[in-house]
Amino acid sequence: MTGEETRTIMSPPIRRRSSAQDADVRPPGARAWATRLVIAGIVLTALNLRPAITSLGALLEEVRDGLGMSGSVAGLLTSVPSLCFAVFGVMAPRLARRFGLAAVVCAGMLAIGTGLVIRPFAGNTVGFLAASALALMGIAVSNVLMPVIVKRWFPDRVGSMTGLYSMALALGTASAAAATVPVTRALGGGWQPGLAVWAGLAALAVLPWLPLVRAKGTPLSAEPAAGPAAGPGPASEEARETAPLRITRSRTAWALAVFFGLQATAAYITMGWMAQIFRDAGVSAGTAGLLLAVTMVMGVPLAFVIPRLATRLPRQGPIVIALGLCGFTGYAGLYLAPAGGAWAWALLLGVSNCAFPLALTMVGMRARTGAGVAQLSAFAQSTGYLISIPGPLLVGVLYQHSGGWGLPIALMAGLMVPQIVMGVLAGRDRTVEDEAGR
Repeated sequence: MTGEETRTIMSPPIRRRSSAQDADVRPPGARAWATRLVIAGIVLTALNLRPAITSLGALLEEVRDGLGMSGSVAGLLTSVPSLCFAVFGVMAPRLARRFGLAAVVCAGMLAIGTGLVIRPFAGNTVGFLAASALALMGIAVSNVLMPVIVKRWFPDRVGSMTGLYSMALALGTASAAAATVPVTRALGGGWQPGLAVWAGLAALAVLPWLPLVRAKGTPLSAEPAAGPAAGPGPASEEARETAPLRITRSRTAWALAVFFGLQATAAYITMGWMAQIFRDAGVSAGTAGLLLAVTMVMGVPLAFVIPRLATRLPRQGPIVIALGLCGFTGYAGLYLAPAGGAWAWALLLGVSNCAFPLALTMVGMRARTGAGVAQLSAFAQSTGYLISIPGPLLVGVLYQHSGGWGLPIALMAGLMVPQIVMGVLAGRDRTVEDEAGR
């Protein structure tokens, strides 16, 4: 691969005009306003994809005390995001084919807002988990469909738009981690309002998608893949390109799924437990929240740089290795001097967590067509999040039964080895269409 453009070549037009083609023949002014709405929708959606998780991480101790959770149940709580992403993420392409991309993402934002409003006031652990699952369902479908929207609307700018999306996601993650404790104190000190306040951001994210849901003939009001066309020539070739892939036959798809799962494991362990690690080392709650925010905010600039760099390299293995080494060093520091070098470890783990935007970029690069990206995104994310479910739960169990953070941190560091190996394999210059038989 010589450049980003060579990885985003769209397949030839089919005989039956697709919704994307209809959008292109509309007046330039209509196309311009729709593009601005899509960009606003992508940014606002990305801002909402992690506050439900990192706001909870900042107040996990208070939530545990308020609901009477044990360490093991708290570990289960930190595993719920991965479970929901695995279960609901696989449904996203089917929902988008039926209702349209914009409609599904809009509904996802509504689900996030509703869940975040309900969960702090549910009154018990079961209700809290159920409301969290509703919010996470909205996050799951949006997670899967964001790469598809980028590929469909910005086929020649996959790297830069993925970078913008990833940067906004990191900003939302860091903002929730940093602001939740101060906001909680400003609202009277109860953890319930401090968690519920993030529903307002989700409500704001609904607004750009509403006109796109109503606007027929845009690439986002239709299904993510064109239907088959009859007849010989380019039309039948396009039909073959949009036919479902046997994605499980692709080694690259499996490598990307495992890499996605391992980086998600590291990310959700970090979001769920890192603030508690620092608090147990004697760091104040406010400072621990700021340290988690530093880890998350590292993704803001790097999430924009890494995808652009990745699309210009024939292989992404060197980036995978560099991120993994940062993770090793950060975990070693957490083990040896969690309070003394806290800011350095937070920075290093923040760099390591940028494996997420790299994984998203590789989803767009490892498939040639929008249909391929949709299928690969659903497979890699759903399988990956399924793989990541045991990690945060196991950390909670090890912490409760060992009485310290030595074993959990050793587990986190050990998982960096397969993450690097799978990332190098997923970063090879090939596509799932070439590997998966149809």
